[in-house]
Formats: sequence, structure tokens, C-alpha cells
Amino acid sequence: MKIVVILLLLLIVLSLGSALVFLLRDRGTGTRTVRALALRVGLSIFLFILLMAGYASGLITHRL
Repeated sequence: MKIVVILLLLLIVLSLGSALVFLLRDRGTGTRTVRALALRVGLSIFLFILLMAGYASGLITHRL
């Protein structure tokens, strides 16, 4: 589970970085920036749902 979460976090950061590169290269005229940011939002929502499901199923426990 830890590896999946770390992988998703890396993909989110890479998507954000690619959106920045597309924004600088296209100078705001293309749709690649919007697609990269939409992908980032989708990955973030998927990560959130995955974490909630992991907590509900007991794969993730709360420790103090």
C-alpha cells in the first residue's frame, strides 16, 4: 500500500511539472496544460478514494 501511495504522489508531482512545462512552451495557447492539470486532479481524487478505502478496510491503521 505504501508503494502505491508513493507512486501516485510521484505521478501527481510529475503531472504538475509537465503542466508547468506545457504552460511555458505553449504560452497559454494549447490545451496540453489543461489536460495535465485535469490528470493531476484525477490522480489526487483517486489517491484520496484509495486512502479512504484502505482506512475503511483496515489496511491503513491510525497510530499516535
